[in-house]
Amino acid sequence: MKKWFALVLAVGATPLAAQQPPFSPAVRAGDTLYLSGQIGRVPDGMDPHKEGFDAAVRNSMDSIGKILKDNGLDFGHVVKCTVMLDDMADWPRFNGTYVSYFQGKRLPARSAFGADGLAMGAPLEIECIASFK
Repeated sequence: MKKWFALVLAVGATPLAAQQPPFSPAVRAGDTLYLSGQIGRVPDGMDPHKEGFDAAVRNSMDSIGKILKDNGLDFGHVVKCTVMLDDMADWPRFNGTYVSYFQGKRLPARSAFGADGLAMGAPLEIECIASFK
């Protein structure tokens, strides 16, 4: 009994935020999959708006690809993306990497805007909506 109680105390002492983020990577509603925003992480030591930006875009898009794959979809199922950029001057570079993920597939509808103060200092965040049809 004491071991079980100690385990409950140890688990209970860990804040929920430390266990998992307070959101789902994606939620299905009918034939639609809503993906949470994926931030672009910049490798340590790289400037987010210089050499690290392209890596951050790939990181975001690869994360989206994994979530799609986990749900039996691919980039051809994406119907809408919203892109938030910390610096709109990065827009042309973003587009160069972004379109490569849709090669041979139609491009989804898209909105983009500048957003100061993205989570964890990320230079970008991308959220998408995909259709199972």
